Amino acid sequence: MSERYCSKMGCGREAAHTLTYDYTDSMAVIGPLGAEKRPHCYDICAYHAARQTVPRGWQLISSVPSTRRH
Repeated sequence: MSERYCSKMGCGREAAHTLTYDYTDSMAVIGPLGAEKRPHCYDICAYHAARQTVPRGWQLISSVPSTRRH
């Protein structure tokens, strides 16, 4: 299996979490790294998972402790 890297532009860190957006419910979910890459899901590193924000009015559900969210 090949290594998976963070989807954030310019980041070369190894992916640790999967980020999924649900536009219908205005929600973003960050969970453990999925078993395989899936369309419409984003692999992200621990650094970016802890700093992820969402647009005003959206809900963020995350199992990752935040370093930036309030």
